[in-house]
Amino acid sequence: MSDEARPSRTAVVIPAAGRGVRLGPGAPKALRALNGTPMLIHAVRAMAASRAVSLVVVVAPSDGAAEVKNLLDAHALPERTDYLVVPGGDTRQESVHLGLQALPEGVTTVLVHDAARPLVPVDTVDAVIEAVRDGAVAVVPALPVADTVKEVEPAEKPGDPEQVVATPIRARLRAVQTPQGFDHDTLVNAHATIALTGEGATDDAGMVERLGAPVVVVPGHEEAFKVTRPLDLVLAEAVLARRRANDGF
Repeated sequence: MSDEARPSRTAVVIPAAGRGVRLGPGAPKALRALNGTPMLIHAVRAMAASRAVSLVVVVAPSDGAAEVKNLLDAHALPERTDYLVVPGGDTRQESVHLGLQALPEGVTTVLVHDAARPLVPVDTVDAVIEAVRDGAVAVVPALPVADTVKEVEPAEKPGDPEQVVATPIRARLRAVQTPQGFDHDTLVNAHATIALTGEGATDDAGMVERLGAPVVVVPGHEEAFKVTRPLDLVLAEAVLARRRANDGF
């Protein structure tokens, strides 16, 4: 079958094996409750809200795959979307790689989404998918940077003054979000080619960049922020409260 005749199928990989230490002790970050529902469930629902998504692969903590599968089974999720839970690795890069290995034949577009971005609107998801289907091999949603950014020489001790070495032009900077979208073969090639070093890659588009392949940006959304610190939980609850008031859910 030629590429032109090949049907397009989109799958999502959600690496959710991290502990989320910046949110403090307790459950892994992806399992923290947001409006009474684990963040992971919100993130899965956000991906499944797109009618283009036919499969969501959740990469769980290596010792918690059964717990995560039970969690997915216990919550209402769209029937048109299939779900799969696989155990993850020690780093995000390893976990995404394991998620890619679990994808069935026929997947042409892959999204990689942070479980800690539970509120991304479906329009953003669809925009990323559409850009890949239109020919881009790697797509990232992003927002202009509101703050002036300084590049510094990191201090040896936390809290010590740091020397500024450059001030990037703010108009050229973007704050990257997820889901990031990829041509399946391009992302698989990046994970097979880019060596795993240290903590591994935290940005899949960055791995594709290192292959020399083009990465494009589409508009992100302010509600696709990452829930990392306790204050982010407060903001996420406020967004959900506004949605309930406006949309009745």
